[in-house]
This record gives sequence, structure tokens and C-alpha cells, in this order.
Amino acid sequence: MAHHNSAKKRIRRNGAKAQVNTARRSRVRGFLKKVELAIAAGDREAARDALKTAQPEIMRGVNKGILHRNTASRRIGRLNARIKALA
Repeated sequence: MAHHNSAKKRIRRNGAKAQVNTARRSRVRGFLKKVELAIAAGDREAARDALKTAQPEIMRGVNKGILHRNTASRRIGRLNARIKALA
């Protein structure tokens, strides 16, 4: 247990930040899931539209520090390749 006021404050701030990051990560995963479902259904147009809306959210996750830049780029690239393969 923390004994200093600064340590107690840090624990509170860490908890609040963890909740925000969890919500952000969940939001990004939701957008990715929509793209995945559209690809699984074989609907190229819906998948393309879903990726178009998901891409800024993924990159926002990078800016907020919940995803690494290369990880986000790799995911976007792989989803894009899968959508192209639907043709």
C-alpha cells in the first residue's frame, strides 16, 4: 500500500488512465470487428466502407499510445489485402 501522498495520487491516476485506455482499445477492436465481419460475409463494398471508417480510429489509437505505429499499419495493410482478394 502506498504511504506517500504522491504515490496515492499516482495510483488514482493510473486507475483512471487504465479505464480510458481500455475504452479506447475496445473501440478500436469494435471497428476492426466490423471489417472482419464484412470480409467474412464476402461483401467487398461493405468491407471497404468499414475499413474506411476504421482506419482513422486505428491511427487515433496510435496517437493515443494504445497501438504501436507499425502494428496499426500492418493490420490496415493486411485487411486491405484481404478486401482486394474478395474480387
